[in-house]
Amino acid sequence: MNPIATRLLNQQLISPQFNGPAEVVNYMGAMQAQEYRMMRWAVAMRTRKPSAKAFKRAYDSGQILRLHLMRGTWQLVSAEDYWPLLQLCASKALAVIKGWMSSNNISIPDEEVRSIRDILAQTATDHGSATKEDFIHALVERDIHMDDHRLSYHIRMAELSGTLCSGELLPMKATYSLTADKVKPMVTIDRDEALLLLARKYFHSRQPATFEDFVWWSGLITSDCRKGMMLMGKSLHEVKIKSNGPKGAERVYYITDDCRTRGLRRGKYLLIPPYDEYLISYKSRDIVLAPDFKHKAHNNSGIFQPIIAHDGIVCGNWTPFKDNHQAVFFLGDHDTDIQKEWVRYKTFQKT
Repeated sequence: MNPIATRLLNQQLISPQFNGPAEVVNYMGAMQAQEYRMMRWAVAMRTRKPSAKAFKRAYDSGQILRLHLMRGTWQLVSAEDYWPLLQLCASKALAVIKGWMSSNNISIPDEEVRSIRDILAQTATDHGSATKEDFIHALVERDIHMDDHRLSYHIRMAELSGTLCSGELLPMKATYSLTADKVKPMVTIDRDEALLLLARKYFHSRQPATFEDFVWWSGLITSDCRKGMMLMGKSLHEVKIKSNGPKGAERVYYITDDCRTRGLRRGKYLLIPPYDEYLISYKSRDIVLAPDFKHKAHNNSGIFQPIIAHDGIVCGNWTPFKDNHQAVFFLGDHDTDIQKEWVRYKTFQKT
């Protein structure tokens, strides 16, 4: 098995199987959405005909939702998975946020959480899609003044309570809507069902992946991750793959019964956005990213850069917000003519 080709296929980065953005997000389970503008390309590039307008329609209609969910960071989830994943991940995500608050010497009493959440909910109701500036204005009207940092914590806690989710997709600013206005009422599912759902979606879309990769990506405790994998039963199989790290040791990876292995087109360049699942899905990234060049893709503080992959190997960086493509290669000898992929990206922006 070629692990790089397998990841490209199962991540839908080559020979994509889906027509619409909502299908992609539902298939992936959750997708990193740290960069508000580039999350659109991260989803769309995994469709047969990438379209910014199609992404906006899916987002505005609530088929795709954005919220702080796993590891205390932004994620995209499908409306279908919203409640199961929120029920599964919220308590751990909330613990992460409270840890950050403690390290920043910020204490927010429960009474304040409830009262501010009510104001945020009413503001979202009044506006339909409220910006952070709308929240600030509503608080000031009530003679409540707080810094941006504290307000951000309140918004995250409102998301994790199921009160707020993403609103209308604007060019640059995030907006928030009342969850009750965008998502069907909650249907509680068994925790084991939710663990199985998350494990299945992760390994189907990211295979081959290790247990440590799953723990890192999900943000859950190790026992929950083991249980989710166990619930997959015989549909999950072990394979050993040699790493490209300094010692070159074998690692145990997992693949599923229906793992895609055919459809690779060699010679293909991919313009991959920052924070994309192609890298952020995994704790160990040396299969596709040479350790000597990992600083070109991300730093130790969790800041990820736009990258170029050639046949799945990360080999350069690109600049998304220019009229003409600008590629800088740091690995191998490459023909810098990646015009075909650049045209695909620019066409996505216009359609």
